[in-house]
Amino acid sequence: MGTDNEQQDALLQHEIEIIEGVLESKAQYRKIVKAGIAQWVKDLQAGNIKMQTVQDLDRLIELDIKLQKDEL
Repeated sequence: MGTDNEQQDALLQHEIEIIEGVLESKAQYRKIVKAGIAQWVKDLQAGNIKMQTVQDLDRLIELDIKLQKDEL
């Protein structure tokens, strides 16, 4: 069994790996959200979406903002 410092270092390294994984996932989610927003805008410009149906865009924007806040 290692010393207290070795155990603390191992625990810290494990926590760093978990945080890195979470940050990587959030970056991927932001890419998906950005792509969704871009597609929504294209569909709106093509006339496939009426301005009455902005709820999906609103949800995408809210999700993007939440993901950005978590980065601060």
